[in-house]
Amino acid sequence: MKYIDPHIHMVSRTTDDYMRMALAGCVCITEPAFWNAFDRGSVHGFRDYFVQLTQYEPRRAGKYGIEYYSWICINPKEADDPAFAREVISIIPEFLESERVVGIGEIGLNKNTKNELVILEEQIALASEYDQLILVHTPHLEDKLKGTRLIMDAISANSGIDPDRVLIDHAEEHTVSEILDRGYWAGLTIYPNTKCTPQRAVDIIEMYGPDRIWINSAADWGDSDPLSVPKVRFEMRQRGYTDELIEKITHRNPVEFLSQSERFHYRYE
Repeated sequence: MKYIDPHIHMVSRTTDDYMRMALAGCVCITEPAFWNAFDRGSVHGFRDYFVQLTQYEPRRAGKYGIEYYSWICINPKEADDPAFAREVISIIPEFLESERVVGIGEIGLNKNTKNELVILEEQIALASEYDQLILVHTPHLEDKLKGTRLIMDAISANSGIDPDRVLIDHAEEHTVSEILDRGYWAGLTIYPNTKCTPQRAVDIIEMYGPDRIWINSAADWGDSDPLSVPKVRFEMRQRGYTDELIEKITHRNPVEFLSQSERFHYRYE
């Protein structure tokens, strides 16, 4: 059965991971720009990173038969210096023209600071100006609910943003309901020790239904698992879910959301 991992950071993974994902049925991924384990010291570092996302990584994925798309932004962890963040934002439009860029992301909040919120609002405005999808990073642990609400308020304050074109990721049991009730998509991130386990993710699907939800690994340089999505499929199968419902959660739903971008050319077969 084919699946999509719509949020994974392959620049920090090995080619062996591509092979394992392909063997498990992965046919397409999208990679958001993120904090790559260190703070970059100049806008030139971000430019090189964006080139890696838009030119190099698609070729590496293609060797394993996996369609590759990316998102561009300055991530919230490096957005607490507005002057520097604005330098990075100034180069983003040129990359939005790349044939495999599907939107602005992953933007959001890290520590819920005022500076982070200012840069979040400016990147929301950029997405509105260029008619881009938005992928949102929500804060961790005790700051998640507060940060999720601050993010949704900032998005709703921009009249040019359709909530159906926004996916709010790293959702958990205490945030999913509000995200869905306000018209956004919710992403469930499967991590070994934080965020969601496969079991918790399937519990959430049972509570809130299968619509406007996707599953992702967000696998990166830390403790994470690029095969998280197949593990959710296995958990669903163990609980007796039909192949049709499993396919909807792990394949059809990402296609439905991402197809709102004119640059997303993958088609469900």
